[in-house]
Amino acid sequence: MATSGTTAFDLSIDDIVEEAYERCGLSTNSGYDLKKARRGLNVLFSEWGNRGVHLWKVEKQTQTLTSGTATYTTPTSTNDVLEAYISTASAPGTNVTDVTLSKIDRSTYAALPNKGSTGQPSQYYVDRQTTPTITLYLTPDASTYTHLHYYTLKRIEDAGAYTNNPDIPFRFLPCMISGLAFYLSLKYSPERTQALKMYYEDELKRALDEDGQRASLFISPANYYPTRN
Repeated sequence: MATSGTTAFDLSIDDIVEEAYERCGLSTNSGYDLKKARRGLNVLFSEWGNRGVHLWKVEKQTQTLTSGTATYTTPTSTNDVLEAYISTASAPGTNVTDVTLSKIDRSTYAALPNKGSTGQPSQYYVDRQTTPTITLYLTPDASTYTHLHYYTLKRIEDAGAYTNNPDIPFRFLPCMISGLAFYLSLKYSPERTQALKMYYEDELKRALDEDGQRASLFISPANYYPTRN
């Protein structure tokens, strides 16, 4: 039996909206219905920002260090900074040295003495404002380690035009449609809300469980040797 030979299935925003309305037992009858559903999608994407780390939105950033400057602004799409390290170069290569930085919270950073002291940074603090900033301690002297590399967790892009595809991998399409149907049911089909919510949470959990890194795990048992007198 022949197969398609393709793996390019995706849905545009208007197709997703139509499917979500159908799950509520409704049909889209006006442009205003589309507008309200697109707004619901953007709210749904914001809610997903509270659901943990989405690997497809992790992106590496590189910042040139300036001697005497401790704080740097992240890109405007940043939600958080996950990991950071300083390096002797802007890109990996021969004879390039990297040093990992430890992430600290606001209270720990506030308790640090002599925040203006310069040297080789060993820690960083992320101030999660509308656009987060990353502050290094010690303040870099940029003599040996000249670049800061860090991984940001970016926001999911807005739905935008109805002909757009959503900024998600294909495996999140089912839970996105279920989530939008749940949101729409709050307004139009409250009798279906409970069932749609359970279906949405179940599909979202499966997607989040699958969206992980498959790495080797080694567990070593602790050894205990009793002392005899």
